[in-house]
Amino acid sequence: MAIDPFMVGVARLRRQLGATAPVDVAALFDPDGHLAPISPGESYVPVGDEVHFGGILESIPKGIVASGLVEARWRGECRRCAGDVGGSIAVDVRERFIEGADPEVDDAYPLDDDMVDLGPMIRDAVVLELPLAPLCAEDCRGLCVQCGSDLNEGPCGCEAPVDPRWATLDVLRDPEGG
Repeated sequence: MAIDPFMVGVARLRRQLGATAPVDVAALFDPDGHLAPISPGESYVPVGDEVHFGGILESIPKGIVASGLVEARWRGECRRCAGDVGGSIAVDVRERFIEGADPEVDDAYPLDDDMVDLGPMIRDAVVLELPLAPLCAEDCRGLCVQCGSDLNEGPCGCEAPVDPRWATLDVLRDPEGG
């Protein structure tokens, strides 16, 4: 049975209120594949990629506070041109782990048998920070709505569509200026 790197023992730390200990863990983001993207346009952490957490654990009454930095890489699809895009995430976190906490009710993660499972906190931080609609570049021109050509590679040559509701006014346009 493999040991989960996100499980950290805190028995010694909890003996004295206010005591602190450094923590530095890295492991697979989603080893079971439960957080795979549902649609092609969603951002995701690539399968097999590790996520890293470095920070401090501090003893508080009935629990522990974990604070530090969560780092991960992400991939996705540009919302305008559908090209591959990626980057990295760095999220500052500060979360409580309390004895008997119910994550659905309490604003804390559970602390069981002097063990802190940092995994849910790390995964929550990464998922909440993933870009909802990533762009390959701020000035991405996208795809032509008529032929589907990537406009970042140059103009496609398609003529602008004519709206039949305004077609009768086209006679007023200057043929030189369009």
